[in-house]
Amino acid sequence: MGILKTFALGGIHPKENKLSANAAIETLAIPKQAFIPMGQNLGAPSKPVVKRGDKVKTGQLLAEAGGFISTPIHSPVSGTIFKIDNILNSSGYKQPGIIINVEGDEWEESIDRTEEINSNIDYSSQEIIDKVKKSGLVGMGGATFPTYVKLMPPPGNTAEYLIINGVECEPYLTSDHRLMLEKGKEIIIGTQLLMKALKVTKAIIGIENNKPDAINHMTELVKGKEGISIMPLKVQYPQGGEKQLIKAAVNREVPSGKLPIAVGCVVQNVGTAFAIYEAVQKNKPLFERVVTVTGKAVKKPSNFLVRIGTPIKELIDAAEGLPENTGKIINGGPMMGKAINSTEIPIVKGSSGILLMENEESHRETESPCIRCSKCTYVCPMGLEPFLLSKVSKLGKFDIAEEEMIMDCIECGSCQYTCPANIPLLDYLRLGKNKTGAIIRSRGKTG
Repeated sequence: MGILKTFALGGIHPKENKLSANAAIETLAIPKQAFIPMGQNLGAPSKPVVKRGDKVKTGQLLAEAGGFISTPIHSPVSGTIFKIDNILNSSGYKQPGIIINVEGDEWEESIDRTEEINSNIDYSSQEIIDKVKKSGLVGMGGATFPTYVKLMPPPGNTAEYLIINGVECEPYLTSDHRLMLEKGKEIIIGTQLLMKALKVTKAIIGIENNKPDAINHMTELVKGKEGISIMPLKVQYPQGGEKQLIKAAVNREVPSGKLPIAVGCVVQNVGTAFAIYEAVQKNKPLFERVVTVTGKAVKKPSNFLVRIGTPIKELIDAAEGLPENTGKIINGGPMMGKAINSTEIPIVKGSSGILLMENEESHRETESPCIRCSKCTYVCPMGLEPFLLSKVSKLGKFDIAEEEMIMDCIECGSCQYTCPANIPLLDYLRLGKNKTGAIIRSRGKTG
């Protein structure tokens, strides 16, 4: 296989703990009530087009896009709109949402529910983009950026490479791994659709070398598929970050403040490629996804196909319950995920995993003064100085944070993972990014 590629700057190798890697995808039972937050994408929240008492079918439009950077939301279930009210979102905060009382499972007639794989991609670029937009697709790796926007490069920018992210470098999570093994043919067709939408002739599917079965399987599937190649990558966190993956795959560096299209690249997650296959070839909106439920004490680490709006509790129950020694429930993986305080939080479009961490594993060690060891700087994949950025964020000096490029932080947590002083660097960086970003946006509005 030769020397495996990876990105050049920083990075770490935490224990992988892929406990659910051999667990085939199971379809989870439909909930009795579905809780659907309106903010499921990066950008403006969606706007409801239904009202209390309306009958809806699975796949029916519930909410329209609330702006250009926004997506529609479709019903994951059939039943009656119980209420439109503030509900818990994926972070545990309340926001507007729709609650549906489930009655059976009647799908919109336009959705093709057959198992037959449709490999006919006789569509124009615009037809694919229109279908993707209409189907409410977002980045399935967790960023939740509206997919159709990525397929429309701004004037002066041209896509040259499509890079499909099959890295799944976050410890514990295996939903992408299982999707490649079980839905590889559909992912390849989704990749071909993306190539056609972007009008590119080259696509690279990057997969870390700790998934040899996925690499071998996908390599077989792309034989005879013009322009698509599989690239095994060295295991290195956070290789799933767009900028890191672009550096590893095509050796291009995205400038500060710029998007991947600035260097001729568009990155999409394998889950997004599969969702594009379903949207374009099966006329199926995004209303369900694969979610990993895992943890060292979990009796049955699993990968579930889950309807959006299903409370997390139902996934935990299906994995044989909440272990007694659970210290934290993480929405996502241990590096970039966020702790939540309720199992009533629903699955949303960007949910990739639920991690039940043991008390001992989730316990934070006592913070001590920074010893200026520079480990956090050495592992930062963006070349930042996390110790400085965390300090100025803590002190509220957001002008310095901006000067020191805090907005380039990808919140990977490598700095906090490696800090011998147990300083919660990521917490301070997220605070600093949030405040600095708000200041930058307000400046734009005022002048």
